[in-house]
Amino acid sequence: MESLVPSPLRVLVVDDEPSIRQMLQIALKREGYEVVSVAGCRAAIEALTSSRQPFPVVLTDLSMPDGSGFDVLGAAKGRAAATEVILITAHSTVENAIAAMRGGAYDFVTKPFQPAEVAALVQKALEKHDLRAENSRLRARIERTDAEMLGRSPAMRTVIDLVDRIAATKTTVLITGESGTGKERVARAIHERSDRSAGPFLVVNCGALPEALMESELFGHEKGAFTGAQTRHRGLFREADGGTLMLDEVGELPASLQVKLLRVLQERSVRAVGATQEVTVDVRVLAATNRDIEAEVARGAFRQDLYYRLNVIRVGLPPLRDRREDIPLMAERFLRRFAAEMGKDVAGFTADALRALERYAYPGNVRELENVIERSVALAGARSIGLGDLPAEVAGAASAPAGEILTLPPEGANLDELLNEVERRLLLSALDRTGGNRTAAAKLLGITFRSLRYRLSKHGLGGDDEVPSDGEVGPQ
Repeated sequence: MESLVPSPLRVLVVDDEPSIRQMLQIALKREGYEVVSVAGCRAAIEALTSSRQPFPVVLTDLSMPDGSGFDVLGAAKGRAAATEVILITAHSTVENAIAAMRGGAYDFVTKPFQPAEVAALVQKALEKHDLRAENSRLRARIERTDAEMLGRSPAMRTVIDLVDRIAATKTTVLITGESGTGKERVARAIHERSDRSAGPFLVVNCGALPEALMESELFGHEKGAFTGAQTRHRGLFREADGGTLMLDEVGELPASLQVKLLRVLQERSVRAVGATQEVTVDVRVLAATNRDIEAEVARGAFRQDLYYRLNVIRVGLPPLRDRREDIPLMAERFLRRFAAEMGKDVAGFTADALRALERYAYPGNVRELENVIERSVALAGARSIGLGDLPAEVAGAASAPAGEILTLPPEGANLDELLNEVERRLLLSALDRTGGNRTAAAKLLGITFRSLRYRLSKHGLGGDDEVPSDGEVGPQ
């Protein structure tokens, strides 16, 4: 047996036929893998248990003199659940395929096979292994995801509370909201909190591919099923088995695929293009759309039965303009991230810049805020981001009139608090416009100097024992 040197690209090859082992070893080494090859079941189990690090991928014969590939499969999964196992068999049967899938095998290949075909399968298995490892790391980031990506406003706390309640279920969820509101992040948060978090989390944009390619991408295809199908493709539903599949922009799905998706959701099985057998899958589906899906159903563009199947639980995301209290926190988080990535000593925002960020309407929502902060950090020439570092349309919001910045949140608001905030911002705006001249600011606001002084003191902005800057005592 070859030396077990830890490597993220290690593959364990198990076969009692020396020619098969040699052929696979050559083919996989040519692709850059470190190959450990053993001649039987007992040697494979010894290699798995004695290795300091788990093997990401195991390629094993099904029938060997001293045991079965299923024994190797069990030992590999017992050592590390994330290990992907590919079975090799001379006699492909439905029974063997079902047993392999139930045992957690990634896939199986039938002798004789082409080395390039196996190498491609190993690559896909390694990608799935890496996804599992990434999901494990992401679980530790749940709280940071809440604060940085979702926010802490009442509206978003409601969303997060709902996510916590539904995560442990297997229920299909429909996530709605404008583009850029964070639908994928909410889907990932649901996955991370579920008992599927060790499994894959895969995302497909239903409007990004032509109909023919989308069917193959979702459900897979057999070798030779159509022109160009040179290898077998498992499809995203099978790739996501044991995990979560997010169907982003599900409202873009063509009518013919809506029918097939409905059947998959009902039967929990998929049939690849060109296949004669259906394969059972255990996948939680999370769908998302920025369309008015009810309107799409009403005009016949989206199947009503599929809508009911997807819309078991609805999570609606508010636009960023309806939760402005989240903006300072999110902006600070984005700033720290981009400053670290760019190696720049940028630590905060000037008061004017922060006021502009809070007042801007963000038609692109959280995604636009993220882009604004990335641009601003890149352009910043000082430790604090100022108005000049912001895009012109954002910087212009700093002097927006109250009518443009006052929006009633969907959950309601305290009227006195809102009016106090409007008053505070108008006071600051008047002082900013007059260069701090309080007599001029009072005239600009149509109030007495004494009233201005009282209001400034009320908002903690100073004002006590002040006199007008032109030397005259203000009106009493």
